[in-house]
Amino acid sequence: MILKRMMQMGVLLGLFAIIGTTILAITHEQTKERIAENERNVLLRNLHAVISPDTHDNELFSDTIEVTDAKLLGSKKPITVYRARLNKTPVAAVFAAIAPDGYNGDIKLLIAIKMDGSLLGVRVVGHRETPGLGDYIEVARSDWITKFTGLSLNNPAKKSWHVKRDGGEFDQFTGATITPRAVVRAVYNSLVYFEQHQQDVFR
Repeated sequence: MILKRMMQMGVLLGLFAIIGTTILAITHEQTKERIAENERNVLLRNLHAVISPDTHDNELFSDTIEVTDAKLLGSKKPITVYRARLNKTPVAAVFAAIAPDGYNGDIKLLIAIKMDGSLLGVRVVGHRETPGLGDYIEVARSDWITKFTGLSLNNPAKKSWHVKRDGGEFDQFTGATITPRAVVRAVYNSLVYFEQHQQDVFR
């Protein structure tokens, strides 16, 4: 009798597991396209925050290249470069670079660089920095990240591409120097990469 009940319970549990798995699979299938579309829209908004849609006429999502440089771009894995063109002429490149040395790990960035080597804009699109300290790199919390616009390898000079505590000219946050230091370094390194590989990026 007990054995029979145990078998019945086993069958019921098995059925529940099958039903639950089926429901999850159906739900995932029905929502994955919507999730992908939402993620695409968020990325597009971030891209347009660093490069205005008025400055290019191509589709950024389809005009990309994967590049790898762990030292300058912060990752051993390929990162995406979105290429902006106007009338088929290169206008700018947007690097999905990484600052690997944030206080709590990777800081994901979008860094838009014009063909003349100057910055169109920089935005943080992902991080795990300490709330109330390191999160001032977010444009919603501070205008600090917008101060990169218009800068280049020569403006300021190389020795000034550091936070003020390290002898540079970029502000740090009270109680949080590691985070802005990591971002400044990542932006500078991306500019260096672009200068060295501009022709390859737009090949």
